[in-house]
This record gives sequence, structure tokens and C-alpha cells, in this order.
Amino acid sequence: MQVNWTGVFPAVATQMFEDGFIDYDMTATQIEALIDAGVDGLVMLGSVGENTALEMDEKIAVLKLAVDLTKGRIPVLSGVAETTTAAAIKYAQKCEDLGANGLMLLPGMIYTADTRENLEHFRAVAAKTSLPIMIYNNPGAYRVDIKPEEFNQLADVKNLVAIKESSGDPRRITDIYNACGDRFVLFCGMDDLVMETQVLGAVGWISGFTDAFPKESVGLWKLLSEGKYTEALAIYRWFAPVLHMDVHAKLVQYIKLAQAMTGVGKEYVRAPRLTLVGEERETITKIIQKAIDTRPSV
Repeated sequence: MQVNWTGVFPAVATQMFEDGFIDYDMTATQIEALIDAGVDGLVMLGSVGENTALEMDEKIAVLKLAVDLTKGRIPVLSGVAETTTAAAIKYAQKCEDLGANGLMLLPGMIYTADTRENLEHFRAVAAKTSLPIMIYNNPGAYRVDIKPEEFNQLADVKNLVAIKESSGDPRRITDIYNACGDRFVLFCGMDDLVMETQVLGAVGWISGFTDAFPKESVGLWKLLSEGKYTEALAIYRWFAPVLHMDVHAKLVQYIKLAQAMTGVGKEYVRAPRLTLVGEERETITKIIQKAIDTRPSV
């Protein structure tokens, strides 16, 4: 199926057992809960999906599960986060073979590429697959910042179609548009900037905390897309303390703890990540519990 590049695309967590092995049954349950809530697509194996902590055969198994389970009801994208361009090409081609509908392509991991190297990485991967690709720009996490004018240098690559903008600067939405026109579809990539970036022109949201609060996330986006900003603002203000945790280095632990507390997942992660303990756990639990206790009607 073709990807309709609009709406809420949760960055789906890869569910684990306490020993760090993948819980495929819970991953499937989570996917069904997201579909039931009305999400518009799935992004498997992104940062929240612990892509870089998984072996290649595990990534393939998780992606196959998602493709088989959705049965074309909504599009399934896979994150591509490899350490070399050759490995990224190999995985992208495997995604296409498995029936994925698109890719979310990250810069090469570990090595911090310069602009020329980074743009060539995107070009090289795109040239070896027919799948549509969303470029993921997250300089805070991955140390590579793709500037608006640099995106314009990729405008001739037809299957580079969308941008997940996670620089943390909502002005980038306007700057990308001014540099590239409407060449690329723009997605919000940080949960706590969803309202700001939607107003500025983002037409979709790659969201982490949709995993834990799927109905509220879909409801918020619906209000925003309908221009009902007063109603949306009330939900956004309720949600904001939770959404701020999406930009923390431990976003995976925070999201998974929220999933466990809302009954749509488990908190277990794969080392070197560890589940939360002590004062940090108490602080995060209080924020999540307050959101649960004061959930708005959507």
C-alpha cells in the first residue's frame, strides 16, 4: 500500500521480557491497541524501538510481525539505523522484501559524518530501494544536523519524500519550507512541539508517547488538523509534562514505564539501558500517574 504521509505515526516500542529478550506477543498486542486507537501508520524500529540494541535477525522478525499483523490496514515503516551505508542498504532492501511500506532513514550511527558524507549516505540508500523514505533529523541524539538548505540538495532524489524534524527548533519547519518549498512532507519529531509545528505546517507526527496514550494522541492530532486550537490547547497542556520526557536521553525507559502504567506494554528494556530506580523512578512515576488521574475525555 502507498503511504499517506499525514497523521499520527507512533514510534512503536519493541516490547521486552525482563531478561531483555523480545516479547513478540506483547509487541503484537501493542500494535493492535495502536490500530484500534486510530493511528495512521506505524514506525517500527526507530529510537523508541531500540533499533541499535537489536541484532539484524531480531529487527527482521519485529518488522515481519508488524507487516503480517497489520495486513495492509495502515502503512508500516521501519527505521534504518546502521553503522555503515552498505549495511543500511542491505537492511533497506530486506525491508522492501518483507513488505514494508516505507523507511525512516537515519544518518550512519557512531561516526559523525560531515555534510557531504551525510547527504551521500541518504542518496546511496535511496538509490538501492524503491521504497519512499523519510529522513530523520535529530542532531541532539545523533550529532548530525541536516540544515534546511542541505535538504534542498536532496530534492532531486524522488523517493526521499518526507522529513522527521527533531532539531528542537520549531522555526526549522518554516526554514525548510522557505528553502525547499513543498518538496518534502514535514513531520513533527518531538512530542512536546506537536502543536507548535503543526501550526507552522507539519502534517504528521512521529510520536513516542502515543505508545502509552494512544487515544489522547490521536484525539489531539485530530483537533489540531481540524483547526480546533482552543480544544487542542487544553489537551496539549494536560499532556505537556509527559511529552517533555520524549526529548530526554532515557525516553525509551520513560515511554515504556508509561506503557506499563497505562496497561499497554511493559517497562523492560535491553541493556545497556536499565529500568528506572530510586528517586528518578519516583519522579517520573508521579508525572505519569498525574496524567493518568486527570485524563481528558477525547
